Amino acid sequence: MKTNIGIIGCGNISGNYLTNAKKYEVLNITACADLFRDKAEAIAAKYGIPKVCTVEELLADPSVEIILNLTTPDSHALIAKQALLAGKSVYNEKPLTISREEGEEILKIARERGLRIGCAPDTFLGAGYQTCRKLIEDGEIGTPIAAAAFFMNHGHESWHPNPEFYYQKGGGPMLDMGPYYLTALVSLLGPVKRITGSTKTTFLERYYTRDGNKKTIKVETPTHIVGTLDFQNGATAIIITSFDIWAHHFPYIEIYGTEGSISAPDPNGFEGSVKIWKPSTKEWQEVPLLPTRAQSGRSIGLADMALGIHQGRPHRANGDLAFHVLDIMHTIHDASDKNTHIFLSSTCNQPEPLFKDF
Repeated sequence: MKTNIGIIGCGNISGNYLTNAKKYEVLNITACADLFRDKAEAIAAKYGIPKVCTVEELLADPSVEIILNLTTPDSHALIAKQALLAGKSVYNEKPLTISREEGEEILKIARERGLRIGCAPDTFLGAGYQTCRKLIEDGEIGTPIAAAAFFMNHGHESWHPNPEFYYQKGGGPMLDMGPYYLTALVSLLGPVKRITGSTKTTFLERYYTRDGNKKTIKVETPTHIVGTLDFQNGATAIIITSFDIWAHHFPYIEIYGTEGSISAPDPNGFEGSVKIWKPSTKEWQEVPLLPTRAQSGRSIGLADMALGIHQGRPHRANGDLAFHVLDIMHTIHDASDKNTHIFLSSTCNQPEPLFKDF
C-alpha cells in the first residue's frame, strides 16, 4: 500500500520531510519540482527521488496522488489550488494560506472534488504532545480549565540571512510561530469559540547586516501579540507571541486542570520533556513519553493523511484544523483592531489521539 507523493518546493525544510518520510511505508516520493531546477536536482540526487520535473509536469503526472507543498507561505494557496484542480490532494507547509479568503477557497475546491487537504504543523502528533493528550484523556489533571502559551524572542534580524519577510504583512510572530502553539492547544483542548486580543508594534524599524552593510527593515505588521481564547469545552487560555522580548522565564505551554497541571514541551518539536504536578506529590514530576512513533519527525502528518485516504477515515493534520488555526490568528489581530471580543465562525473536530489507531 504505497501513495505516490510529488514535492513542490525544494528548500531547506524539504530535507527534513524526506529524511523522515523513509520511516513510513505508505509514502513513496516519486518526483520533485522547484522554480529553480538546480535545487530540485540537488534534492533528488541526495534523497534518491527518481524524477525531477517542472511544476506543470508534476501536476500533470497521473501517478502522483498527493502534492507536498513546501513553497513559501505566499505561494501556498496558489500551488494548493493548482494541485486540487489537477485532481490531487495536497499537504501544505504551515500556515495553510496567508489569508482566510484563500483558505476558504481551497477548502471549498477540495470538498467539491472529494479531495483532501492536510497541513503542517504535525508536531502535535509527536511523542511529546501525544503524551500530554493521554494524560488529559486519562483524567490525570481532572477537567482542563485553563492554559497558557508563550513564544517570545527578539526577532530574526540577529541571525536570519533574509529577515525582511517576518516584518511584512503576512509575517509577524503570530503567523510565523502561532501555528505550532495553537495547533497544540486545539489538539489538547478542542476548538476555540471566542477571542479577544491586543497587538502592538514596538519598533517601527529593524536593522541587520548583510555583506558588511547595515540594512533597514520597515516593520509593517504587529510584533507583539496577546490573545485570550475561550474554548468550546469551557477552558480559557492566553497566548503571547512576540519579536520584541529579549528574555523571559515563561514555559512553552502549560495546561491547568481541576486536579493538577501539565508542563508541555516546545510545540516546534516532536518530543521534549513532559511534566505533571499533582496535589498528592506537590512537585513537578517528569512523565515518560509514549513509545508510539517516538522520534517521528516531519512527515508523520503526511503519512497519517495517506493512510486516512486508504482506510477511509479522517486524517489528523487536516485542512479544517489548519483553517481554524489560521482563523484564530487573524481574529486575535481583528479583535485588537476593533477593541472587542469576536466569536469565531470557523470550527473543527479535535483530532483523534494518535495512540488509538496509528
